[in-house]
Amino acid sequence: MAQIRVKTTWFKKGEGQRDFDETASVVAATIWKMADRAVINLSQADYDIITPQRGFTIMGELMAFMLHLSDRMLHERVADDERAALVQATGKRLAEIVERNIHDVVGDDGFDYQANFIDMLNRRAQDYADFDFSADKPDFPVLRYLGNRICDIMGERDQPWIIDQIMELETPQILETLQKTINGLFNPT
Repeated sequence: MAQIRVKTTWFKKGEGQRDFDETASVVAATIWKMADRAVINLSQADYDIITPQRGFTIMGELMAFMLHLSDRMLHERVADDERAALVQATGKRLAEIVERNIHDVVGDDGFDYQANFIDMLNRRAQDYADFDFSADKPDFPVLRYLGNRICDIMGERDQPWIIDQIMELETPQILETLQKTINGLFNPT
């Protein structure tokens, strides 16, 4: 699996606290890159990502997982109201990135992809909130839930194997990269 480059530090130090939009853009870009890389990895592992719709849907599930994981990673580092604002700004920025990329691939068909994506993020946030897991290493039930969400998207040929691929190969890389980004942008506790 190829490594992806992500921002882990601010280059201009001494400028004070970064605003939510700037930080959210960095976190959103990292999440987008990791979701894109995971879909490329799945395709290279001979999983059938037959349509752009399937690829974007898989990426959406991965991004919802990573956004929630980011929220958990920030829990001890950022005050609750600031964390909520940052997560919301990141979700909004992700929705903009998703819509722009869908339009680049399939054109502007008039569908509100941003609203649809935010609705999905809210549903998944409620689902993930029911799980008890550490941000350092999400446990089996939450990873299994993510694997099952992606399994539901895949064709019948890939369903027996995709959950293991997600749990054992994709999420460890996602966790490592996301942790590096969060640690770099926010001092670890």
